[in-house]
Amino acid sequence: MAFSPRKRARSETCRIRREVVVLGKQIQGFVGYKAGMTHLILNDNYPHSLTKGMEISVPVTVIETPPVKVEGIRLYKDTVYGMKALTEVWADGDLDRIADIINADGTDGMSSSMSMRLIITTIPELVSGIPKKRGDLLELKMSGVVNEDLEYARKVLGKEIRVEDVFKEGDFVDVTAVTKGKGTQGPVKRWGTMVQNAKAKKSGRGRHVGCIGGWRPRRVRWRIPQLGQTGYQQRTEYNKRILKIGMDGAEITPEGGFLHYGLVRNGYILVKGSVPGPKKRLIRISHSIRPYPKLGAAPEIIYISRESQQGN
Repeated sequence: MAFSPRKRARSETCRIRREVVVLGKQIQGFVGYKAGMTHLILNDNYPHSLTKGMEISVPVTVIETPPVKVEGIRLYKDTVYGMKALTEVWADGDLDRIADIINADGTDGMSSSMSMRLIITTIPELVSGIPKKRGDLLELKMSGVVNEDLEYARKVLGKEIRVEDVFKEGDFVDVTAVTKGKGTQGPVKRWGTMVQNAKAKKSGRGRHVGCIGGWRPRRVRWRIPQLGQTGYQQRTEYNKRILKIGMDGAEITPEGGFLHYGLVRNGYILVKGSVPGPKKRLIRISHSIRPYPKLGAAPEIIYISRESQQGN
């Protein structure tokens, strides 16, 4: 029910709609491209784990994170109708215009009603596995203290920022992406309804809903699981741990490259477990907003598998 209606996402460039700001973080997120999965062996440092101090095998997702370019700044104000954009300044513009608006507000830049976001664009020509010519244009939320955000914006406007400027090894993050599209599917695959018994299967109707409604009222309610679009929907997974941040993709690229992706030529991060979406999908990475275990530094990595995925 929480994911209804199940329809195709408007864009693969996901929108982060939450208004929560993680304190102490100047930039609230970053982006990358999903390259594939591998596994590594590390020393388990989870405090109450049965395998604490032992060497364990962990599946990880490789997200290639080339630098992104800051193209502009956009200033928002919270109104009774939601967040409204007041003005924006691009790389060749004058940031003093934003400073004048902030000062005119009369709150010395400490007002919670104003916020600033970076307008960034990805650089797909740096990535060998992405068949794109134009970069993805999107916004990154900032700390919420507009005076500090403005000073930071003066330093990075028109320049590049990297993933190590936002995250560090051991951080817990939330990952958002558009899932793999599966087209039109039946209610069993789409909603997980039970397959009917052998008597129903004899009539060739074992994978359908037993009853879609009564005679009165004569209508089908929207809560009835039916066939329709499956997949290609925006989803967020919470509290995924970054196990490694690297600059040289050759350290983790399998022999022959990742299947259906190729070689990792830029910086990368290794995220424990899986993330939504197929390979080559744009992944948005944000600071975690839910409670997570305070584990400190990332565990010691002993081995990263680089065995070929091409098969025999």
